[in-house]
Amino acid sequence: MNPTVNPYVSVDCVLLGFDGEQLNVLIVRQSGKGGEDSTGNYKLPGSLIYMDENLDEAAQRVLNQLTGLVHVNMMQFKAFGGADRLKNPSDSVWLERFHHLNHHIERIVTIAYTSLLRIDRRMEKLEGGYEARWIPIGELPKLAFDHNDIVLEAVESVKQKSTLDPTLLFDLLPRKFTAAQLRVVIENVQGVTIDVKNFHKKLATMPYVMPLEEKEDGVNHRAARYYKFKRIRKKNLTEGKMES
Repeated sequence: MNPTVNPYVSVDCVLLGFDGEQLNVLIVRQSGKGGEDSTGNYKLPGSLIYMDENLDEAAQRVLNQLTGLVHVNMMQFKAFGGADRLKNPSDSVWLERFHHLNHHIERIVTIAYTSLLRIDRRMEKLEGGYEARWIPIGELPKLAFDHNDIVLEAVESVKQKSTLDPTLLFDLLPRKFTAAQLRVVIENVQGVTIDVKNFHKKLATMPYVMPLEEKEDGVNHRAARYYKFKRIRKKNLTEGKMES
């Protein structure tokens, strides 16, 4: 017997990932079960919750069903309940058909989750029949519902939080990273342009960045030094802020 869904509450997952060059968001195809009732649009990984599950469980379940990813650390960041969330008739029709609802849905509230991830082999291995894919933020197409707005809100939330706690950005980076990778992450999230020549001096003032003796191998340019993230007490985070 299939679980009963709550037709008025959903969860949506905004996974922001860094591929070494740019910030990406994970999206899925808005297709029907078995391929029917497809609108051809993309959307965030999200769906209605079940009556017998809590919100965090729903977010993990939906993400796994639509992308194949498991055990992703996500946090709630905002609820979206605007009266015009279903202003596009095709979205409400798709929602009703996909979940086999026997009545018209005029309004739905979604709880949005977000997560910062490095796009490594595990994060590249996406599964399921919903064409899950990473796409650069700057190339994001028109998404279903109000999902473009949700993505923008998620990026703004990360920007504000990382201003207070810069170490959050290290979730986007490999365990060992170059100064250029860190600079690009900051520029992407904070929406700033950083002076390349002065950035290495800035690195020296960041108490949470530790230089390594190791350098890049097998590159066609001058090998860059690697760095790693050093955990420090929260009270010291005001030192060496990631600014341009």
